[in-house]
Amino acid sequence: MDQFIVDAFTDSLFRGNQAAVCVMESWPADELMQNIAKENNFSETAFAVKEGDSYHLRWFTPGDEIDFCGHATLGTSFVILNYYEPERNEVSFQTQVGRLSVQRKGDLFEMDFPAYKLRKIEVTDRMEEAIGVRPLEAYIDRDLLLVLPDAASVRSLTPDQEKLLTLDGLITAVTAPSDEKEFDCVSRVFVPKMAIPEDPVTGSTHCMITPYWCGRLGKDRLTCFQASSRSGILYTGLRGNRVTVAGKAVLYSRGKILEG
Repeated sequence: MDQFIVDAFTDSLFRGNQAAVCVMESWPADELMQNIAKENNFSETAFAVKEGDSYHLRWFTPGDEIDFCGHATLGTSFVILNYYEPERNEVSFQTQVGRLSVQRKGDLFEMDFPAYKLRKIEVTDRMEEAIGVRPLEAYIDRDLLLVLPDAASVRSLTPDQEKLLTLDGLITAVTAPSDEKEFDCVSRVFVPKMAIPEDPVTGSTHCMITPYWCGRLGKDRLTCFQASSRSGILYTGLRGNRVTVAGKAVLYSRGKILEG
């Protein structure tokens, strides 16, 4: 089985978010895919099989299969449009969250995703104890979004991973206005429920971050910075109930998995 490793949401090696990508002719056993993801120990390993004119796409973390992942979708699109079907500039995927389309636009890959809802919830002492800062606001959908007072609070955060496990939502994301002029907002993302202490750059959570900041800033397009140690840049937009998330990607390696 061929496997590509792609750094997503960056144009520099060793930055952005690593995704392993396997494009296959047919599906292996779920147990094998889970073991490959565990062995890779990246936040996501993507598996894709061509079905007609599109691809069926699944994502696995080291702990379990996940319903939606942005950076591994970008990585898979990068691999397919560069190494499998370079004559194309668009690819679509059948996934657990419906049909997702990706267009190549120069050196960007623009993904079209469903927007998350912003259901406002009460800020609690438990949230503050988990992240070490009192959030100004809190919102829930699949993920928990905590709005912090400033970018410095986001950058310096050292959350308690055990206490994060007690919060609602699959993912805990924190965000604040950017302290750099070229960006609109800054964020970090923590996923201990899926055995990922911190996700370096997270496309799916920007389906929640984007509606929030577009509404607050009165804009329909954003440049977002995720301030993990690897860091990454996402170019996002809001179109009704859809969010576009675009980014660059770079190939780190291509190899073969020996399946025993």
